Amino acid sequence: MKTACNKFRSTALSTILFVLPAIASAQEACTTYTVKDGDTLGTIAQAAYGSYDYQNIFNANRDALAANPNSLPAGLQLILPCEDGRLTADAEVGAVIEQQTVAQEARPKNNLYEPPLKFVTANDWAPFTGEDLLGGGMFVRIGATAMQRGGNDRGYEVSYVDDWMSHVDVLLPSGAFDMSVAWEGPDCTKLDILDEFSVRMCTEFEYSLPIYETVYTFTALSDNKYANARDFADLAGARICRPEAWSISELLTRGLADGVVTYVRPTDPMDCANAVMNGEADIYSIESETAVSNFAELGATDKVTVNPALATFVTYHFITSKTNPRGRVYIAMLNRGITEMRESGEWYDIIATSLADYNKVSQ
Repeated sequence: MKTACNKFRSTALSTILFVLPAIASAQEACTTYTVKDGDTLGTIAQAAYGSYDYQNIFNANRDALAANPNSLPAGLQLILPCEDGRLTADAEVGAVIEQQTVAQEARPKNNLYEPPLKFVTANDWAPFTGEDLLGGGMFVRIGATAMQRGGNDRGYEVSYVDDWMSHVDVLLPSGAFDMSVAWEGPDCTKLDILDEFSVRMCTEFEYSLPIYETVYTFTALSDNKYANARDFADLAGARICRPEAWSISELLTRGLADGVVTYVRPTDPMDCANAVMNGEADIYSIESETAVSNFAELGATDKVTVNPALATFVTYHFITSKTNPRGRVYIAMLNRGITEMRESGEWYDIIATSLADYNKVSQ
């Protein structure tokens, strides 16, 4: 769930992502598109942007796609945002943020002192978290903004502790911090098939509403026999690498139990990229941004392929320990802010401006 690499190049993304045959009719960015039979998010992205990366399409159409992003009904209208994140050619990225900030400043202030909510996160997970990123990263910006939206007016502090597992092992349970930014949400209705770590995350922590949904891709050496698997069942026997702080719960719910596949679980995401390159793993499964960044750093962009048929969507959340006596209050507070941000469009503006700033800095 977190990456130690922050050297993503937008040009590398277009190169590394598998280019699919153009099933979707010709379309352009900065327009809307009506889904036709046979379209997938990948084919639509390929036609509009020249690559399989459809995260930006998902971000712009979250409400329409969240239920089932892998099955698009014919006739569905999709926004194809501009490459710089604008929803339309005449839109201005960041305008909603400015409007909401002005409105917040005009609201009456609460003069009652309350201690600041203490967030903990980590560095080197670009574009999501990092002290060197705009506002501390996309997820930190969402948390900070949520503290000032939905009727909230609460101070906060953000600290960076780069050992992710220490957040859930010590820092949240001990009360040293109130919230960690941010973790995947496992399917807690399926405890009987989840791994020990996912069960623990379900039973010991409370989750906010989703703050982001990301595409998890499956990347392999281009000549690997699993590179172009068409169904999750086709991955039986594969060695799948995913770092230890990243949940594998969504893979388990798709029948990829340990034994059906072999999981390689290093601490550092870059170790997964290296494992694929040296033959110790068949597949690297993680956020598309992280995989692209890792293979670009290794100079291996042209040696790997992103599976064109298989992907999973994972939600990220703020979490608090169930032992925190104010944890549920803080979750409710953040949820109010997140809801208002979704409704106003400010959430999308934060995502778009964070990605635009990161891509500009990284080029």
